[in-house]
Amino acid sequence: MSGICKIMASGAWYDCLTPELEELRKAARRAVHQHTTMPPDQRGACAPLLAGLFAGISPTAFVEAPFHCSYSFNITLGAAVYLNAGCVILDSAAVTIGAHSMLGPGVHIYCADHHRDPARRRQGTERALPVSIGADVWIGGGAILLPGVTIGDGAIIAAGAVVGRDVAANARVAGVPARAI
Repeated sequence: MSGICKIMASGAWYDCLTPELEELRKAARRAVHQHTTMPPDQRGACAPLLAGLFAGISPTAFVEAPFHCSYSFNITLGAAVYLNAGCVILDSAAVTIGAHSMLGPGVHIYCADHHRDPARRRQGTERALPVSIGADVWIGGGAILLPGVTIGDGAIIAAGAVVGRDVAANARVAGVPARAI
């Protein structure tokens, strides 16, 4: 792991505009492009280039196209995970999705937390906070998970919810911001 990647993994503030990170994002874009343009009858769980970049992916996980991620090397998908079309994972930190979890179409997961000072934002200052999704979680279409959240096993996130706080196991949340229902 390179120096900048170690800083990202630590949760410390870093410069997201470095040439090294741009090269890593380019590699992810190439992999995502390969995945998105594969003929439907040849599509397995994931295009080989994309699957090769993931931190871990079960052979039974399935990622529908189109799909987008920032780096891909921070993503781990458990057994029988299903990501529906249009999912976006901005994985500047670890994103772990547990076995048998299902993400509806257009679910977005964000790890990047940009600096509050506008001058620092212009300089590319951000930090990366991990997102963890337990096993058997169902996330409805269009939901957004913000940096640093943990979703417990068996939880249900309603379509369109914006999750900025941890969700307990077997809880159900909805709304903006997401609250227990």
